[in-house]
Amino acid sequence: MQKDAAERYGYVLVASNDSRNGPWKPIFDATGAMLSDVQERVSIDPHRVYFAGFSGGARASSQIAAQCKCAAGVFLNGAGFSGGLSPAALSPFPVFSAVGNLDFNFIEVIPLQGELAKPGYPHWLRIFQGPHQWAPAEVMDEALAWFRVQEMKSQREPHDQAFITTQFSKAEARADSSERSGDLLMAWREYLQIAATYDSLVDVAAVRAKADALGGSKAVRDAAKRERTQFEEQAKLVGDIASRLNAPPKQSDTDTQADQELEDLIRSLRRNAEQEKRPEKVVVYKRALGCVFIDAMELGNSLLEQRKLSDAVRAYNFATEASPDSTWAWQQLALAGALSGAWKQTMIALRRLRDLATDKASYRSWLQTEHAFDPFRFNPEFQSLAQ
Repeated sequence: MQKDAAERYGYVLVASNDSRNGPWKPIFDATGAMLSDVQERVSIDPHRVYFAGFSGGARASSQIAAQCKCAAGVFLNGAGFSGGLSPAALSPFPVFSAVGNLDFNFIEVIPLQGELAKPGYPHWLRIFQGPHQWAPAEVMDEALAWFRVQEMKSQREPHDQAFITTQFSKAEARADSSERSGDLLMAWREYLQIAATYDSLVDVAAVRAKADALGGSKAVRDAAKRERTQFEEQAKLVGDIASRLNAPPKQSDTDTQADQELEDLIRSLRRNAEQEKRPEKVVVYKRALGCVFIDAMELGNSLLEQRKLSDAVRAYNFATEASPDSTWAWQQLALAGALSGAWKQTMIALRRLRDLATDKASYRSWLQTEHAFDPFRFNPEFQSLAQ
């Protein structure tokens, strides 16, 4: 997705195979190794180094930029700044934020824009249609083009008026499209950021007037209020489930009942997300469900790493309830089940994975090489799946 845009605008893409969500030191070490390696291999401008990431990678990018004080800009996809990192406490740098309209982190990316505006960060928000995922190619193109405009504005790159005018026109057309479609809140935000970005580069008087008119309208005030209400509803839905999910499991009848109640809550949330007809409610349910899924997966991964295997199985079970078509959840459940000796749960997960697999050969290869399944190699049911 990023490759074509990078080639078009003269960026070099560098990624690590070792960096993962978790402690900061391995992330910083991986970043340092990448920077050293790319400077040895390619001639780059050290004053035009950008950091980008998705979800936890976005938070890591903001943390790296804050620590190194060397970032020309940061591309945040699907998340905001790292927890505890206040934009007001840092020297501003350009920030491009991209988030899906159904992303559970929408609730943090939108308020972040206000936090960036106060201390004077050049910033841009791009909302695309979709859940918690990398932005599509056209958004990547928009992000890299926007960073180039910032470079020209700060005189780190030669001024190209034709390029600036083209990008301004594209942005204005997107804002106009939002306004004509009735999404006045988004149109207002777009006009504001266009005026801020292109001020001193082109005549933004007409754009600023549109932003002022929309910002003072009852329609935009009401839309902003509805959005805040949605955030509150999402937080309540997720908070209720998360408190139950993270409660220490105890092997008792009471705990079994509590887990059944939690399963029912997740199933009810998923049913609402699938069946709700009101668009403003659909986004709340889908964002909340995505958050519950990720919470369950992250809990399961943490417990698996700690070798608390039965607890990991419990967490992954809730994740599959939140997202029954997630191959990631079923794969992790199969691994945790196998390591804990939970044969029945393992086989349920493996059969579900077989049904979901689009590449059956890769699925069978995984079964044949994953050592967690070694105790089951000679079981006829397992063999039938692996052949």
